[in-house]
Amino acid sequence: MIPEEYSRLTRVGENSACKLENNDIQSVCDKLTSMSTSDSNSHVYQPADAQGDVSQQIRDISEVPAIEVITTAAVHLMSAAAVKLGLAAEDNAEELKDLDEARKLIIALAGLVTAAAPEIGSQHAGPLRDGLRSLQLAFREESVIPDAPGKGPGEKYTGAVN
Repeated sequence: MIPEEYSRLTRVGENSACKLENNDIQSVCDKLTSMSTSDSNSHVYQPADAQGDVSQQIRDISEVPAIEVITTAAVHLMSAAAVKLGLAAEDNAEELKDLDEARKLIIALAGLVTAAAPEIGSQHAGPLRDGLRSLQLAFREESVIPDAPGKGPGEKYTGAVN
């Protein structure tokens, strides 16, 4: 069974991913959304009532191409990191800011994007790299004590970001 945290993350990605104030992240989000099928990012977990429902869900996920799963996971990480950086368009964006959490999410995103890039191709990896770079720069701007060049979140995987 899929935990409740997953469905909450899915809702965050759906509701927040394309409502950010940062134009670079907005642009990346638009590109990623246009690459997906119309329903690919709109699934919300529903608990199974019977064994047959679980079998149907397994068949459904088996039909999703790996590239969709990878880019969807990346968009969720990107969305969550943006919210933790205080970039959400909501009035309480500043209250949601948590740079420690943002750092973890950006590192995970950098690892995913770097590892997946050869498999998903430049058409999909390019926008993900752009979004990652925007988040890394936003993190650098938000940090009270800046990281040394090459030591910021995810820079172990991407190289120094200026």
